[in-house]
Amino acid sequence: MMMRRFTIFLLLELFIQSTAGAQDQHATQPTLGNVIFIHPDGASSCTWAAGRALLVGPDGDLHWDLLPAIAVYRGHMADSLTATSNGGATTHAYGVKVASDAFGRTAGGPRGAQIVDDNGASRSVAAQALASGLSVGLVQSGTITEPGTACFLANSDDRHNHTDIAAQLIESGAAVILGGGERYCLPAGRRGVYGVGVRDDGRNLVDEAKQLGYTVVHSRQQLLALSDDTSKVLGLFADKHTFHAATEERLAASKLPHYQPEAPTIAEMTDVALRILNAKNTRFLLVIEEEGTDNFGNHNNAAGVFEALHRADEAIGVSRAFVEAHPNTLVLTAADSDAGGMRMYGLVLHPDKPKPDVLPEYDRNGAPIDGVGGTGTQPFWSKPDRNGQRLPFGIVWAANDDISGGVVVRAAGINSKLVYGSMDNTDIARVIRATLFGDEYVSKNK
Repeated sequence: MMMRRFTIFLLLELFIQSTAGAQDQHATQPTLGNVIFIHPDGASSCTWAAGRALLVGPDGDLHWDLLPAIAVYRGHMADSLTATSNGGATTHAYGVKVASDAFGRTAGGPRGAQIVDDNGASRSVAAQALASGLSVGLVQSGTITEPGTACFLANSDDRHNHTDIAAQLIESGAAVILGGGERYCLPAGRRGVYGVGVRDDGRNLVDEAKQLGYTVVHSRQQLLALSDDTSKVLGLFADKHTFHAATEERLAASKLPHYQPEAPTIAEMTDVALRILNAKNTRFLLVIEEEGTDNFGNHNNAAGVFEALHRADEAIGVSRAFVEAHPNTLVLTAADSDAGGMRMYGLVLHPDKPKPDVLPEYDRNGAPIDGVGGTGTQPFWSKPDRNGQRLPFGIVWAANDDISGGVVVRAAGINSKLVYGSMDNTDIARVIRATLFGDEYVSKNK
C-alpha cells in the first residue's frame, strides 16, 4: 500500500512539473512576424459544426478545422457576460476589458477618451503598428465602419456615427481598406456607383482618399486587377453591406440573394490585401471580418449563415496558404459571441420509414426550426460521412441577438503555441502584440 501511494505521488509530481514546463513555454519571448486576424463574427463552435456537416460532411475538415492551435474563448465584457460587436472589437483591438458601449474608447467618455490599461495608457494594436512603421489592412464584408475592423483605427461615442468613423479610417494611414459603405463616404445627394451619399458635412471621402494616395476601386474586376505594388487601396463595393441581411422569407419575397453578386468575396479581398501588404517588405497586421455570419444569425437565417460561413472559411484557406508560403506569419481567428445561438438539430433516419420531408416549425420548447427555406421547410442534408451516408438536420435558434458561449480561438503559424487552454478576449491583442512587436506574452487568465 505504501509503495502504491508513493508511486501515485511520484506520478502526480511528474505531471505537475510537466504542466509547469508547458506553461513556461507560453511565457517565452515570441517570434516577430506578420499577423492575420480573422473575425467570423457571431460564429461559435456550434456554427462551425453545422457548417462542417453541410459543406464537407461530419467527418470532413473545413479550413477552420485545420488550424492546429485551439483554446476556449472567454468573451465577457466589463458590464455584461455577453459582448456587443463594438465592445468585443474594442477589446480585441486594445487588449483591455471595456464596457458594452465602447467603440475604440473608454466606455462613457467623450470622443477620443483614452482607454487605460495596467500601465496607465493604451493604443490599439493597429495604431501601434502604424506608429512603428508597420503596415495595416482592414477587410470587411459589411460596411467599412463595422466595429469588427473599424474599432482598430477609429473611435466614437456612438457605433452608428458611420460618417465620422469612415472619415477617421480614411485619415488613419491604413494601406488597405476594403468593404461596403460607399454612402458614408459621399456628400448627401451625391450619386456614387451604388447609391447616394448621406454625409451632412459636404466632405467627399473618395476624393480625399485619392489625394492621400489611395487607389479607389468599386468592383471585383478592379480589385483583382490591382498590382502588388499598389501603395494604398480603398475598396467600396456596396452602398451599405455586400450582403442583404434579412430572414429567408423576406429575401425570397424581395427576390434578393444573400450576397450581392458583383461584390468580391471576403476571400478575394483577403488575397489582394495580402499581396499588397506583403509587397511592402515590412511586418503587417491584417484584420478581416466576415460580418454576414453575425447579421444572418441575428435574423435567424440559417441558409444565410451557411453561405457567410463558407466565405469566411475560404478566407481562412487563403490565409493558411499564405502562412505556408510565408512561415513568419500568424493566422489567428475568433468570434466575440454567438449570433442567434445557432444549433444543429439532427434527425434520425429510419430504414423502415420515409425520409423526412418537412421540418416542424418549432421545437417542443417553442424554439423556431429552420430548414433550407426558413422555418418549417425541407431539412438540410449533410455531405456524406465516412460511410457515404447523408444525414438530415435542421437549425434551432435560441435568440434574435448575440448570446454567450461556444466560441473558440484557433491559430496556425508562428507563435500559435500561445493559443491554448482558456483565453480571455483581452488575450487576442496580447498575442497580436507579441507577434508584431516581440512583447513577452503572459496571459492574465493563467
